[in-house]
Amino acid sequence: MKRRPQRHHVRKAQSGYAYLALLILIAIIGAAAAAVAQLGGIYQRRMAEEELLFVGSEFQRALLSYALATPSGQPTQPRTLDDLLRDPRYPNPMRHLRKLYDDPLTGKVDWVLVKSPDGQLIVGIHSASSSHPIKLAHFAAEFRGFDDMQHYADWIFVARFPAVARAPSVGIARRP
Repeated sequence: MKRRPQRHHVRKAQSGYAYLALLILIAIIGAAAAAVAQLGGIYQRRMAEEELLFVGSEFQRALLSYALATPSGQPTQPRTLDDLLRDPRYPNPMRHLRKLYDDPLTGKVDWVLVKSPDGQLIVGIHSASSSHPIKLAHFAAEFRGFDDMQHYADWIFVARFPAVARAPSVGIARRP
């Protein structure tokens, strides 16, 4: 009986390379997937940060609207956030805020209220999140003072009164 030439040794020497290449490929795909997931997380945080600035500006506008619509003898700040939804100082519904927004960073309506010195009135709000912001500079003028803040809770949204042009001095009469 004739024996066949043995090629078995050649096959054994090469059989591990395909398996090793497959393991390396799986490791590369896993590393790429982890990088994409990390970038996705940063993108979601950035979008939540932009939403926080939008919601904060809505609260700023509502607090300003409340203050500017104050009847004489009434407080210029609300006692509760619900007062921004329906102003109790007027008999007919007057709304300064369309709805109570969720905090985009926590997903709940758990805003921290900044109270007046007597503790009765709301002068501003901020997020309950103590996370570090991505954006640290180049804020819009309505968010002046937010540069270099280390936590979202440091971004305090208060009514920003527009700069008023100086009135001419009283007492100087001009002749036509």
